[in-house]
Amino acid sequence: MVRFEHANLVVKEIQPTLDFLLTAFPEWQLRGSGKGRWGDTVRRWVHVGNDDYYITLNDSAEGENRDIGGIQPGLAHLGFVVDDLAGLTERLWQQGYAIDILGMDHPYRKTVYYTDPAGFQFEFLEYRSDRPEERNLYGGESGDFKFNVRSLAGEPA
Repeated sequence: MVRFEHANLVVKEIQPTLDFLLTAFPEWQLRGSGKGRWGDTVRRWVHVGNDDYYITLNDSAEGENRDIGGIQPGLAHLGFVVDDLAGLTERLWQQGYAIDILGMDHPYRKTVYYTDPAGFQFEFLEYRSDRPEERNLYGGESGDFKFNVRSLAGEPA
């Protein structure tokens, strides 16, 4: 068996990204935290998630994150499947986070993208079918990506 367990992100400050993740996933919790040496730097770290999956956040990053709209190498986004995309977007909106990109129309899934305060982009998607051939239908999209929107209906922020 193979399964994805965690991603490890380096941020300037842990709290803004931690707040974003706990708003998106209120059922997640802080699994652990501590300090560790990374080269000559002592960093704080936290694991946030559930009993099976988590994201590690390490502080003391230097420099800027890659331009997520560019073509530089590096992380483009992390994707999460959720059961209630409307509820997730409402929680994030209530805390001041706006949708970066509303995905194209698709008969079997809905997608939204957010950028957290550290500059990492997160994709959240809700499948509207249990059938793999429908969920994984590529080329079924219509319309365009919508940028800087407020809601799943595509209203401007």
